[in-house]
Amino acid sequence: MANPVAMITGASVGIGEQFARQLSERGHDTVIVARDAARLEVLAKEIESGGATRAEVLVADLTDAAQLARVEERAHAVDVLVNNAGFGTFGSFHTLDIDTEIREIDLNVVALVRLTHAAASAMAERGRGGILNVSSLAGFQPGPSNATYGATKAFVTSFTEAVHEELKGTGVRVTVLCPGFTHTEFQERANVPASDLPGFLWQEAPEVARAGLDGLARNRAIVIPGAANKVMGNLSAVTPHAITRRVGAAVLKRASY
Repeated sequence: MANPVAMITGASVGIGEQFARQLSERGHDTVIVARDAARLEVLAKEIESGGATRAEVLVADLTDAAQLARVEERAHAVDVLVNNAGFGTFGSFHTLDIDTEIREIDLNVVALVRLTHAAASAMAERGRGGILNVSSLAGFQPGPSNATYGATKAFVTSFTEAVHEELKGTGVRVTVLCPGFTHTEFQERANVPASDLPGFLWQEAPEVARAGLDGLARNRAIVIPGAANKVMGNLSAVTPHAITRRVGAAVLKRASY
């Protein structure tokens, strides 16, 4: 029998790369999606070197409508979809480039919604499948200096939990993964000054990816990896936003010095 197929967006680096490697180890052929063709080719060769699974490279910028459409079409035929692609920006919203902010929304929200719809509609017809959407603890409260990013992740969490509930009983598993600070290239690319944050707040990409995949296998609606992150997530859920937004601003201000 053919291996099940998993599509991973944002697969060239960080948590996305770990999703691809770990899904391959779990017996899935993979469709790895990102803009960086060179990194994807290297990853595909490493995945296929074991001989048990295949890796298909699909180079695409998911903020481009035509390229997103190609990925949507491919998503109809996968058994597992991991929506991991995304990026963040840092700074006061009114000082940031508005076109970049809109592209952030297009990638973090619009592409994720379209790919979720493409995969879920086909999976529901087949009566099986899994969708893992990557959100963030940043979506649990307003995020001064991360206004757009936090808002997109709040959408992803709410949206995915709702779709999880809708698809109960169909055989389609839907999970949202909400990591905190993770050692990847994300902070550097977003220009987030997080190097001074204490070590207990940080996790490594392999453990975050593993927690997400394990949660999807159990069809958990939401997964928050790491003990410290769970505490912060639970506190955010019960603390008024008037407090959490001030705390968030203070933490990022301290980290920027």
